[in-house]
Amino acid sequence: MSDALNYLISARADAVLPYFKFLKEAGKHLDPKTRDIISVITKVHAQTDKGFRQYLTRALRDGVTPNEILDALLMAFPALGLAKIVWAVDILLEMDIPEFRPENLNASKSWHDIMAIGEATEGGVTYRTCDGRHLYVYKSGDAVRVYDSRCPHQVTDIPHLALNGLNLTCPKHNWSFDVSTGNCTENGERPLRLFDSKVEAGRLLAFW
Repeated sequence: MSDALNYLISARADAVLPYFKFLKEAGKHLDPKTRDIISVITKVHAQTDKGFRQYLTRALRDGVTPNEILDALLMAFPALGLAKIVWAVDILLEMDIPEFRPENLNASKSWHDIMAIGEATEGGVTYRTCDGRHLYVYKSGDAVRVYDSRCPHQVTDIPHLALNGLNLTCPKHNWSFDVSTGNCTENGERPLRLFDSKVEAGRLLAFW
């Protein structure tokens, strides 16, 4: 929560907390994906940049697809108007989430050839680009982990210069991650996105 909300909770808990309870109770009969989509649309209506990014990230994490987000935006056109939809799409373009790129909207998941497994740094992290996606690869013996470069907070693409040994820190809000485990170690609680991976004929493949 923001400092302003924390202040209001501290100063006027009797007024603010019942409102939060109302919001929670109002959607208790909705499935999580529907709640997420409604939350995204309300942030577009209010044109709250930070809120839109956070609720969009949560929706995608909960299994809402990019096509479902786009459908919701277009179906809300009578209430939102074109200007607010364009505002939201401008943010989507800025975020450059691979799943929202036109060529990926209807693509089926598949295995992607990342590199020769011998190119992976033993006991360390290797940065790679594969099919328009940036990846961090950790290798220790036979154990290999392939992570999306995007921070689970607001889908910020974490650059390779943000890597210090096994520590990766998102430059936007300083969420830090241990790449050997993917766990968030500072300022957040969600881990890096881990892709299924395998080694075949000396090549490292990942599935997305």
